Amino acid sequence: MSQVKYLEQCLDKKQMRKKSIHACQSTDKDVIKEAHAENLMTNLSNAYASDLLPSKEGEDLTKCFLLRVVNILLHYIEKTFDVKSKILDFHHPHQLLEGLDGFDLELSDHPESLEQLLVDCTDTLKYGVKTGHPRYFNQLSSGLDVIGLAGEWLTATANTNMFTYEIAPVFTVMETVLLKKMCEIIGWRETEADGIFSPGGSISNLYGILVARYKQYPEIKARGMAVLPCIVLFVSEQGHYSIRKAAATLGIGTDNVIEVKCDERGKMIPAELEKNILQAKRKGQTPFCVVATAGSTVFGAFDPLHDIADICEIHRLWMHVDAAWGGGLLLSRTHSYKLSGIERADSVTWNPHKLMGVPLQCSALLTREKGLLGACNQMQAEYLFQPDKVYNINFDTGDKTIQCGRHVDVFKLWLMWKAKGTYGFEVQIDRYMELAKYFYKVLKKKDNFKLVFDAEPEFTNVCFWYFPPRLKHIPESFERDQELQKIAPKIKAQMIVEGTVMLSYQPCGDKVNFFRMVFSNPATRQTDVDYLIDEIQRLGKDL
Repeated sequence: MSQVKYLEQCLDKKQMRKKSIHACQSTDKDVIKEAHAENLMTNLSNAYASDLLPSKEGEDLTKCFLLRVVNILLHYIEKTFDVKSKILDFHHPHQLLEGLDGFDLELSDHPESLEQLLVDCTDTLKYGVKTGHPRYFNQLSSGLDVIGLAGEWLTATANTNMFTYEIAPVFTVMETVLLKKMCEIIGWRETEADGIFSPGGSISNLYGILVARYKQYPEIKARGMAVLPCIVLFVSEQGHYSIRKAAATLGIGTDNVIEVKCDERGKMIPAELEKNILQAKRKGQTPFCVVATAGSTVFGAFDPLHDIADICEIHRLWMHVDAAWGGGLLLSRTHSYKLSGIERADSVTWNPHKLMGVPLQCSALLTREKGLLGACNQMQAEYLFQPDKVYNINFDTGDKTIQCGRHVDVFKLWLMWKAKGTYGFEVQIDRYMELAKYFYKVLKKKDNFKLVFDAEPEFTNVCFWYFPPRLKHIPESFERDQELQKIAPKIKAQMIVEGTVMLSYQPCGDKVNFFRMVFSNPATRQTDVDYLIDEIQRLGKDL
């Protein structure tokens, strides 16, 4: 039985026929009507969006159209989890712009049929990347959680805004429940903690720096940067680039972001932080914030949070922890010690859309001091935030944000947490850590691979070089590194063209291009790890 037929049977056929003109229909009329419904299911060439609900008599057509859409999505989901399917059907940007086999991105002045829209939906997925594929390792956010997907579908159907309880009563309370849970996991008491879900880790980091500056200089809100001294903030040289972006956006300036040296594993060196703070003060600059990293993007490094917290207390500096990538590790009783000291932070960024596998996007900024987000950002728009509403206006969260319109990012996380429980997330995350250890041990035994760090991985990031036979026995030198620099990009290009696997690469400091493997995809198994190693060797052996 096809999926469409199965879904049709799930519909209430009495409802499909309820708009009959006559109370009693003949058998012939029933046959004609059912034939018409069947025709709608197979051919929507003469139907248009204007025929769907809320159009009069649009109920049957709307059901038919959405069932066809669901069928497309189910087929794509099945392909996503099929390890034998390609991750992508790669085409260059100019090919997509010019059009591919009837897939035209240009916009028309006239409506196109529902049938064409279904073709467009199919083609959009066809030429995209299956980020839930078991062999997709390209980004920190990967995988496709079916419960999370269902949550995203419901969210889109509800189509509401998070700024007031008035129009999002369930979602705003859900956000409160989730923020409370996450703050408790960090180690903060409910009465002193606060937070907000935001559009990604970069914006959460911006919020962290924004409230850090407001806490020290509340006059900034009304009078601007002109009344402030030359303020500076500190981040490790392996910290995320969003910190510099936030400084540029907030008028602090990228020149006033001081990068602190790291050790050989990519962790901030506390003595270097202390030295940089003292140097800045001698220059007449005013330190106000330190950004520590819990799970760096490339190396997966965890800064020594207790040592950094000690320095922040001595110098009375705000401590923000960017745990966008590593925050999920707090859910693992085995590995949460790597974030020890995060409870001493003033604010934390945590992205459930990364290690926890929630569909994009889902990021939270959490603050230890309740009320600071509101004081920093509120403008008390009278048409939204009336003080005399019928309900508790503390659930009108819109004035805590720099946005007005805010997408509902909480329901899919809430639904997944209900489905898995905290222990379910723990099992999932611990398995990623075991896969990283397995991958590390396999690579360590191979003479044509070299690990960037010899020690066992601290997180799910495993960084390595592949040496083709012609480079394997050449001594380390500038000339050899110039050749090695070209290997990862060439292998990656072939991966994309063939669509077999996706893996990231980058240079870092004095290290030429190397591959970065990360585990955050629940569909990945050891066999996929073995396949990746074989594929790199196959594609790279003649380079």
